[in-house]
Amino acid sequence: MHEPFSIMKTAKSPVTLDQWLLASALFSCGLLAARMIVTQTIGYIFLPWNLFLAFVPYGITRWMSAHTEVVENKIRRVALLALWLLFIPNSFYIITDLFHLIHVRSAPKWFDLLLIFSFAWNGILFGIISLRRVEGIIGGERGPRLSLFLVFLVMWLNALGIYIGRFLRFNSWDVLTDPVNLFTEISGLVLNPLDNWYAWGMTGTYAVFMTLLYLSVKKMGESV
Repeated sequence: MHEPFSIMKTAKSPVTLDQWLLASALFSCGLLAARMIVTQTIGYIFLPWNLFLAFVPYGITRWMSAHTEVVENKIRRVALLALWLLFIPNSFYIITDLFHLIHVRSAPKWFDLLLIFSFAWNGILFGIISLRRVEGIIGGERGPRLSLFLVFLVMWLNALGIYIGRFLRFNSWDVLTDPVNLFTEISGLVLNPLDNWYAWGMTGTYAVFMTLLYLSVKKMGESV
């Protein structure tokens, strides 16, 4: 199985990838704790939860990387990848938490911008690394063309998931807890695309942006 990026194979850093990610996440949580202490408010208290949800797909692929015997079992692999696909939009969803900048005003905007962006960046890292691992599992068996198709398909589904979560207010677990309403809303988007041009405009734009972001980070790792 492939490592997330080639640089991770050759760099001889005493700090592991997990430790770097943990340090980055703790920095974000530290910013939030400082904000709460200084302002005596609990604004943005939802960010750690969103970051935990962003971590879930990373945790799934990390576990799969450590248990190759599971990956070799087709049924288990498909089940885990389906679970991963259900949660992967959460890794990029935090980008839209920047919307809250216009509502919460108890701290300087520059601080809140850094706060939300740091959480979003950590979520993006979790998403990119976990997608890289999935690309190695699936694309490594089929070739680079399938890998590119896989990346764009996942990013398109991510963008759709972001829209559904941000504007329709559904969560990943609503697939099990509220499937009828979720399916009804998605069906409305698919069957009436012209009436939902806003949704598809956002989905397409975000899909292209996140694909470019992923491929750029991937190429940087390969070039180094």
